[in-house]
Amino acid sequence: MQADDARYLKRKYKGGTLDVHPTEKALVVQYEVEATILGEMGDPMLGERKECQKIIRLKSLNSNTDIASLARKVVEECRLISPSRLPEVEQLLFYLQNRKKSAEKKEKKQIKPRDLTPFEGMELDEEANINSIDDYIELLYEDIPEKIRGATLILHLARNPDNLEELLQNETALGALARVLREDWKQSVDLATTIIYVFFCFSSFSQFHGLITHYKIGVLCMSIIEHELKRYDLWQDELLKKKKAGDDDPDNQNLKKEYEKALKKYHGLLIKQEQLLRVALYLLLNLSEDTRTELKMRNKNIVHLLVKTLDRDSEELLVLVVSFLKKLSIFLENKNDMAEIDTVEKLAKLVPCEHEDLLNVTLRLLLNLSFDTGLRSKMVQADLLPKLTALLGDEAQRQIAMCILYHISMDDRFKSMFAYTDCIPQVMKMLFDCGEERIDAELISFCINLAANKRNAQIMCEGNGLKMLMKRALKLKDPLMMKMIRNISQHDGPSKNLFIDYVGDLAAQIGLKEEEEFVIECLGTLSNLTIPDLDWELVLKEYNLVPYLKDHLKPGSSEDDLILEVVIMIGTVSMDDSCAVMLAKSGIIPALIELLNAQQEDDEFVCQIVYVFYQMVFHQATRDVIIKETQAPAYLIDLMHDKNAEIRKVCDNTLDIIAEYDVEWGKKIQSEKFRWHNSQWLEMVENRQMDEAEPFMYGDDGEPFLQNGDILERPDLFYSADGIIPGDGAISPEFFTDFQNGDLLGPQGFPSSSLTDGYGQIGVTPARPATAHGFRPDEQFYYGYTASR
Repeated sequence: MQADDARYLKRKYKGGTLDVHPTEKALVVQYEVEATILGEMGDPMLGERKECQKIIRLKSLNSNTDIASLARKVVEECRLISPSRLPEVEQLLFYLQNRKKSAEKKEKKQIKPRDLTPFEGMELDEEANINSIDDYIELLYEDIPEKIRGATLILHLARNPDNLEELLQNETALGALARVLREDWKQSVDLATTIIYVFFCFSSFSQFHGLITHYKIGVLCMSIIEHELKRYDLWQDELLKKKKAGDDDPDNQNLKKEYEKALKKYHGLLIKQEQLLRVALYLLLNLSEDTRTELKMRNKNIVHLLVKTLDRDSEELLVLVVSFLKKLSIFLENKNDMAEIDTVEKLAKLVPCEHEDLLNVTLRLLLNLSFDTGLRSKMVQADLLPKLTALLGDEAQRQIAMCILYHISMDDRFKSMFAYTDCIPQVMKMLFDCGEERIDAELISFCINLAANKRNAQIMCEGNGLKMLMKRALKLKDPLMMKMIRNISQHDGPSKNLFIDYVGDLAAQIGLKEEEEFVIECLGTLSNLTIPDLDWELVLKEYNLVPYLKDHLKPGSSEDDLILEVVIMIGTVSMDDSCAVMLAKSGIIPALIELLNAQQEDDEFVCQIVYVFYQMVFHQATRDVIIKETQAPAYLIDLMHDKNAEIRKVCDNTLDIIAEYDVEWGKKIQSEKFRWHNSQWLEMVENRQMDEAEPFMYGDDGEPFLQNGDILERPDLFYSADGIIPGDGAISPEFFTDFQNGDLLGPQGFPSSSLTDGYGQIGVTPARPATAHGFRPDEQFYYGYTASR
């Protein structure tokens, strides 16, 4: 057929399937085109069929769009869709409208740290062939444009994992790439990016890491990153100067145009630079799988470079940088490097953010850093507390956010800050939403920490808060929930009085054969209820608790934690006079003495048992038993000089009361106090040899005046000062010292009631010593002493 014979072209369109676009807000129309060439006479000379598709983009489609109107408009404007298919178009548009949110989430999740996407400049007008590798190597010896072309062709080969083994054998190609990168990286960002990308393809497989190390690509990448960050700072300064010049002279259009031109150029440079930084950092991230290589990076200040990059706006770059920092943060040295610079402050700016992956990896990095007390403090200062609290409502980020908040709540100084956010109502709702299911360890532990603060505890008790907690704890026998309740019960004020309604429920759990941990928390909660209106005698009788308490005082009868709680419980009920009598008659005091003997190396036990004695000596019945029937005062005298300040304090207070009511013990106690206070002086007097300079200390025959007698039997040698201190030794010398210093004088010059005169009871009743057991599950209780007796 000659070309002149073809006169007419006839096209015929045939409609096909109609579907939605997989990712965009668009409809896809599949159709068929039949083209026929007609001759002069109209007869068909040549025919051809071709399948095509048309994409109808619907940018205006949103949740408020009128689907029916939009469907009619689509059918009217697109001749490929028959009007009879209007209902089908409406159905597809309705699907697109409801798919909008999930599609966006899916799109956001496409960016993963190790998915390095192609970048601008990688396009080629020819297909790379592994057989032409020698030609591509030749291009690396030409000018910069040819080098970029050669490197790009090799990159297209390297992106196919099947070619990596063959490229690995070609040392000439890899050597040439490494040489060009080393020599020309400053001349072209595109060239540097492309070559590093080639080596990145190798770095994705651990067996090729030795190759990259051999050509020292990692070191070169560190230098390139450092240089590019400095260039970025220079660009910023230059841009700022031009903007300032334009602001200073707003009428000068040339300055304004110059700034706009510089800004446009800056954005173009920034895009290319961020491509380079991404590929270089990805390569380093892959190499850091080897901890020895990671240590070398740390020595070259990789942490500082990464933190500096956090100032960028590119989400893809930030995902990579934060992922790299998260990997590094598991090592103490790297974490310390991050603590020295403003890492937390920069990360705080990324919370919250719309990019789901970036937010997730940022929170995970903050979680790693939150193990450090100093960095937790920085997080609070950076105003992260309300931001993290807000994320508790995001199901995807809730778990990590709660773990960070849990760490922050470990510090007592930050607990009160939670009261000024909506954190507590949120976590209480989460607790109650669990129903009878097991509560997450992170959630209940966080609540236990929060309950250790008085204001937080009051918020938890608001409404029916305490009632709901008690109901769940007693029904499920949940020891952690009961630990939270126990922490609430330790605070004085309105919240403690609410527990009066639940004393019976708690006491009922003690006699039953419940799990020991649960009973410990119930006992601890009851022990905290120092409420004047509470009739402890009635509680002890009603639930027959005295035999239980006595039986569990025997050493080895139970775990030490339970025995300690029993001792603390006895100390609480001993405040009541009638309870003290009941305990004295039951034989609990000898049992306490026996326990004190068995646990004398455990300061916690000693302190709490001594506190029980302190409470009991206030009551006549128990005081007589302690003083006349036991050797408790002798034990207390021994403990007066204990290394633990808390034990010494409680002992002194108890002995002062004993001395007031028993003259004989009073003398022994005063003598021991005097002996301890003047131990060095007594030792000097007893051991000093005859000295000619002091003959008055000895008799004419050289015998000391004291002979072998006790210095305490010579009260005439005691200090005396014009009658202030009697010569019978009834008052120790420290009284005189304090009197001279004015420490014993009250506001009107009278002796202060807060101290004793050697026999009198102290004026202020000390609170029960704090216990380390069952206080918080997250912190070790730090004692004020280090050595045992």
